[in-house]
Amino acid sequence: QVQLVESGGGLVQAGGSLRLSCAASGRTFSSYAMGWFRQAPGKEREFVAAITWIGGSTLYADSVKGRFTISRDNAKNTVSLQMNSLKPEDTGVYFCAASSRRVGGKLDVQSISFYAYWGQGTQVTVSS
Repeated sequence: QVQLVESGGGLVQAGGSLRLSCAASGRTFSSYAMGWFRQAPGKEREFVAAITWIGGSTLYADSVKGRFTISRDNAKNTVSLQMNSLKPEDTGVYFCAASSRRVGGKLDVQSISFYAYWGQGTQVTVSS
């Protein structure tokens, strides 16, 4: 089993910044990908960003490209999401996810079903 714990959420004004962190513990494995997803009230969970453990390849949703940056620290088993220029539409619960499956393509890491492990989520609220 792998446990994921998110931290860093909170309330921020539009234009502000937040940094989310996700700490992984438990079973040791070479995770191929880590992802961040978010879910706004009444909406489906959506892909935000992903990064592979080896190589550090990244992928972003168009809605956050240029504003969010995903990074990882392999030694500490942590993944972070730096969120700048936040907008009210970025409001939601942000989830960290991990997958030990090999990434076949960009569509893989954007799919909820690709990830076997999920954190509990952290609330991000952006006020206008």
